[in-house]
Amino acid sequence: MGEGEMIAEERAKDISLKELSKKLEEFAKARDWEKYHSPRNLLLAMVGEVGELSEIFQWRGEVDRGLPNWEESDKEHLGEELSDVLLYLIRLADICGIDLGDAASKKIVKNAIKYPAKAQ
Repeated sequence: MGEGEMIAEERAKDISLKELSKKLEEFAKARDWEKYHSPRNLLLAMVGEVGELSEIFQWRGEVDRGLPNWEESDKEHLGEELSDVLLYLIRLADICGIDLGDAASKKIVKNAIKYPAKAQ
């Protein structure tokens, strides 16, 4: 089974941040890209991808949840750009020694305290 087939097979199941981190590390090692993966370089690459993501929404105005009026090709492009941002974020966190899942969970708790739900 080739690398592309293995990646496609992974799409069929839920994958954790740790699993994605491991795959990204293996991907970089196999291409000898680790020397380029400094925190600064990864951050700048991620910012570039955020720019590409922003371009998708730039002239659309507000869009409805679920993107009901979008073409499938536009949704696929959006998924690719969202994935680029996510993958750079995961790699950046990994290189910085931050457990992103743990940090995000703690941040949700902090936000719940800072912004308590209104009593109903």
